[in-house]
Amino acid sequence: MDARRGLIDEFVIAAGVLTRFPLAVEAVEPGAIAASGWAFPLVGGGIGALCAVTFFMAGLLGLPLSATALLTVASGLAATGALHEDGLADTADGFGGGDRERKLAIMRDSAHGTYGIVALVLSIGLRAVAIAAIRDPVFVGLALIAAHAASRAALPPIMFLLRPARADGLGAAAGRPSRIVALTAPLLGGVIALATLGPSAGLVALLLTGGAVALAAMLARRQIGGYTGDVLGFFQQIGEIMMLLVAAAG
Repeated sequence: MDARRGLIDEFVIAAGVLTRFPLAVEAVEPGAIAASGWAFPLVGGGIGALCAVTFFMAGLLGLPLSATALLTVASGLAATGALHEDGLADTADGFGGGDRERKLAIMRDSAHGTYGIVALVLSIGLRAVAIAAIRDPVFVGLALIAAHAASRAALPPIMFLLRPARADGLGAAAGRPSRIVALTAPLLGGVIALATLGPSAGLVALLLTGGAVALAAMLARRQIGGYTGDVLGFFQQIGEIMMLLVAAAG
């Protein structure tokens, strides 16, 4: 955390990067995104709360549960501009073929192939099914806040432990978080998850999600030697899906 920049400024930077809300975020210097990483789970919690409001409002309108769940996921897509979903699709396409350089080239291509489309369908479908399975509006809201917060809290530690796979692009420009940022983000994400899901369910969800994201990070290191901006979106999606599935099973 950069005291010279200020915590509020860093929170605004994090919100400007992770959402598509019209925030007054000026061009930031290299490394500013990584420095604001401590706020990722807070921004994620806000996105989750927005999704929870969508679920509640759709329920008041008497919409079918399946439609309500899909609209809830769609509201998250609208808030973020499908930023993480785009990363998931690009990563699925890239990891699907070629050597390291070919994988990176595929990931940079904005067109999505079969692997990417299948990954998007599975991601949206699994999240919608999990939300519908939870049913109870209050617990759905709490699960959404936990899932969106914890999944984004995992990003700064990975950025600290892994290296960017290429010298340019968002992953490299974001910079490397400090040790305190890499520790603060998961701590905040963990507190939010435990407070919303409860100690037992929250701990199980965090452990399983942490394990899934760690495996995804190992895969990325093996495939391309590190991470890119797209791969960070892939990590977020894995985390969000796992948190919601565990909440639905609980």
